[in-house]
Amino acid sequence: MKFGVVVFPGTWSDKDCLRALGPVLDQEAVSIWHQDTDLQGCDAIILPGGFSYGDYLRAGAIARFAPVMGAVKDFADRGGIVLGICNGFQILLEAGLLPGAMLRNQSLEFRCVWTHLRVENNDTPFTRLCHPGQVIRIPISHGEGNYFADEETLDRLEANNGVLLRYCDAQGDITPEANPNGSRRNIAGIVNMKRNVAAMMPHPERCTEAILGGEDGRLIFGSMIAALTERQVVAS
Repeated sequence: MKFGVVVFPGTWSDKDCLRALGPVLDQEAVSIWHQDTDLQGCDAIILPGGFSYGDYLRAGAIARFAPVMGAVKDFADRGGIVLGICNGFQILLEAGLLPGAMLRNQSLEFRCVWTHLRVENNDTPFTRLCHPGQVIRIPISHGEGNYFADEETLDRLEANNGVLLRYCDAQGDITPEANPNGSRRNIAGIVNMKRNVAAMMPHPERCTEAILGGEDGRLIFGSMIAALTERQVVAS
């Protein structure tokens, strides 16, 4: 499969994503510059972490207007698989591809820690290798990861199984203490109703090799690879 990793000025997790998808998982992975509109025939698009355009206005607020985002939106509208990670989550929210907004962490501190996540929905291209209720361990690294949406939007997400991942303790319990940033309902990741656009604040690309402290990130990228392979088989 061919993955495109979008690079904005200030992006810094692109190299990690390229390594995780390329040398580690043996997929073709290419960089796509923010000014380009050619997605190079990619099967899936990753919006990685970082500080796009320095986050000088608001995280993701300027990146949403980049030329590449028009192409990403068209790709998603056609059913293309898109994953936003950290800053990529913020960009997808600002671009209207997912509902809600990001606020400063409740602590007003930058948090860089390992977190436990409970898989809420495995009927997606991003979590199909997991089972419902499975607890995985993936690190975060952000200052604005406090997911916010009004009650109506949150209820709609819940009703449509749009919550992908929640912060939890090691036993899978959803507690305030397990929430590293104050996100509403401990939400760490969401997916759209078509199940082809998802985003998560934790960084799966930072835990695809044991030497990094864990390999649970493989479940996210491996799920995408499995879903894309199935699509290819069906199409042929």
